[in-house]
Amino acid sequence: MDVEVCIDSVEGTIVASKYGAKRVELCSALSEGGLSPSLAMIEACVNNSTAEVFVMIRPSAGGFNYTEAELELMERDIRAASSVGAHGVVFGVLNGLNEVDIKANLFLIETAMELKLGTTFHRAIDLCSDVEKALEGLINLGFDRVLSSGGCSNAAKGLERIKKMVECAQGSIEIMAGAGVDAENVLEIISSGVDAVHFTAKKRIDEDLALDMGPKYVVDDEKIREIIALTALI
Repeated sequence: MDVEVCIDSVEGTIVASKYGAKRVELCSALSEGGLSPSLAMIEACVNNSTAEVFVMIRPSAGGFNYTEAELELMERDIRAASSVGAHGVVFGVLNGLNEVDIKANLFLIETAMELKLGTTFHRAIDLCSDVEKALEGLINLGFDRVLSSGGCSNAAKGLERIKKMVECAQGSIEIMAGAGVDAENVLEIISSGVDAVHFTAKKRIDEDLALDMGPKYVVDDEKIREIIALTALI
């Protein structure tokens, strides 16, 4: 069972590597669902990781319908990530009807394939009403895997849809469950037949600042250790 830890720091990739995670998904702005990280952060994580480093390619928060200018920026971010040693990229583009945008995703995945990068379609699929059609599109495009919470706020609630995705995929694309995965529910989620689990491991610390400059988070070392130890039993 592959384990992917969603991180936003060099510390995160060091801890995930220490416990034997297969991959890390590197983002900035985790509070916004994850945005593209800086080039310096990508390089630092690659240099400090034994896990594969997959980089989020998402230029803005909100939905997943992007302008031509944003798509060009995403393509450049894919090339930049590759230039400093990233192993893969994570992205997803939908059209105005919240369907997989074949043309836009093809533009991006062709670049990733040219650079021999792994590819994950992220939780944009959870906005698609026709999951079978969406999966067919992703398989035809050549994505390696898709991350999903089963269309719900967390993977445990979306388990029935995740099971349906596993059945529909028939091994043609990896199904990775993510959102709300923890030591209490990871084994139940794995029982759905998924190929991997994905989770964020962070805890908030109180800095007691005089001004509100946003919350401070650090890596939850124990959560990573517990989940990886449980998945090792499978």
